[in-house]
Amino acid sequence: MKAAFYTLGCKVNQYETEYLSELLKNAGFEIVSINDEADYYIVNSCTVTATADQKTRQNVRKLKRRHPDSTVILTGCMPQAFPEQAKELQQADIVLGNSNNDDILKLINEYNANKSRIVDIKQHGKGESFSGCAIERFSERIRAFVKIEDGCDRFCSYCIIPTSRGRVRSKAPEELKREIESLADNGIKEIVLVGINLSAYGKGEDFDLVDAVRICADNEKILRVRLGSLEPDHITDEVIERLSKIEKLCPQFHISLQSGCDKTLKNMNRHYTAGEYEALCNKLRATFKDATLTTDIMVGFHEETAEDFDESLRFAERIGFEKVHTFPYSEREGTVASRKGDNVPKAEKERRAALMIEKTDAIRGDYLKSLIGTTCTVLFENMVGDNIYQGYTKNYTPVRLSSCEDIIGKELSVKITAFDEENDCLISTL
Repeated sequence: MKAAFYTLGCKVNQYETEYLSELLKNAGFEIVSINDEADYYIVNSCTVTATADQKTRQNVRKLKRRHPDSTVILTGCMPQAFPEQAKELQQADIVLGNSNNDDILKLINEYNANKSRIVDIKQHGKGESFSGCAIERFSERIRAFVKIEDGCDRFCSYCIIPTSRGRVRSKAPEELKREIESLADNGIKEIVLVGINLSAYGKGEDFDLVDAVRICADNEKILRVRLGSLEPDHITDEVIERLSKIEKLCPQFHISLQSGCDKTLKNMNRHYTAGEYEALCNKLRATFKDATLTTDIMVGFHEETAEDFDESLRFAERIGFEKVHTFPYSEREGTVASRKGDNVPKAEKERRAALMIEKTDAIRGDYLKSLIGTTCTVLFENMVGDNIYQGYTKNYTPVRLSSCEDIIGKELSVKITAFDEENDCLISTL
């Protein structure tokens, strides 16, 4: 039996696809590309925006149209948040949610026995425990995403995630240690800790995010530990001080911003001000040598005026992020913000997004150019052309090197010689 995955969304979804892939492989399935012929096509969905839902529906329909005799399975956040809409998507033969994707093998066997459509979505409940999922490899890579936290208690006014993911819950440290040992034994060199609200790891427990970083760093086979997206108000002075003592921690921090305007942040029900966010950025750059800061910025949120946007843009320029992911606000059914409407025209959202991207991309370009002539250490991960390898510095700057020798998995000191604007990376020599 052959199975193929199509994954939308965040690093947590990518981790869960790897987990499901290992479940199927251990049961005798062959995992193939989504472009190959397969007996089962699994769509692991995202629902953070209306566009993500649209992509999910399109791909489920396309897969069934192209492979009418195959079984199409829909899982992930979209059916979890909107079970009735998922149920109506008749092209999906099996529908389950992220709450019970452990049941995928059982549901496949049930479907094969009865040949009747299955919709089985278990709702998240108060007090539920962290799913015991663990992986041993990560798609034949040397850098692995490892989910240590699930759920969110923040209830940002625009966000459906508490519905699609439930409340905060954390992987036990002893489980994390075993997982890291397996990954390290199978060639993983870098761990990226991820979660739906990663900085809430350990909430209500006697451990926290720094403990998770330490567990990874203590494994002698792991060269680097990196953090996924973080919420700014959880990164206290104590956390920064403790993290600064872990040599293997990569000094790249993706701190979710959303807006640099206090009025908009309040409307979003974010739990910090622009001034508090800026103070955190200053502390991180002062504490960690060569630290890079990356973020997400939303434009066109309900009641964001042109003046509010300009304030957010000026803030982003002042911080000087090394990379920014910009996206227009997308109204999500079932959120507090959806009850207020969406009063910024689409064309204006697109204008603001284009301007934010233009300005922040220019800052990133200037940063990358400033590194020409410097020497840095790069962990090479993959081949991107004939004898061309790409890897990343500890602060997640992409670097390419021409080499006749296979250098995947090697950490090398290189000299930066040029900026490749088309591929958004640096060029280097030994």
